[in-house]
Amino acid sequence: MNNMIAFDILNPGEVAMRIAARVKARRLELDLTQEGLAVRAGIKFATYRRFEQTGEISLKGLLQIGFALNALSEFDALFAQRQYQSLDEVLNEQSVTRKRGRKNE
Repeated sequence: MNNMIAFDILNPGEVAMRIAARVKARRLELDLTQEGLAVRAGIKFATYRRFEQTGEISLKGLLQIGFALNALSEFDALFAQRQYQSLDEVLNEQSVTRKRGRKNE
């Protein structure tokens, strides 16, 4: 099994805080200060500090942190294309290639 962790959480804020906690743990494993990681990531120190405290950061900032921690490939798997279980699933999916969604809710 890979190192993906399932998020059994209802709140996006809680997910953000868990991600921030994992980034902090990795930063500490590398013996980096908050300022040191901010410099490596090319983001402002205050932005990084706020991220660790609140979990709030732009997607670009989070990707820059991922790059600085050599974890950018983990983001590449986010929302990856569906993995099929059978040839029938592949054929059914190919016949219905959606360009737009139908639901607004």
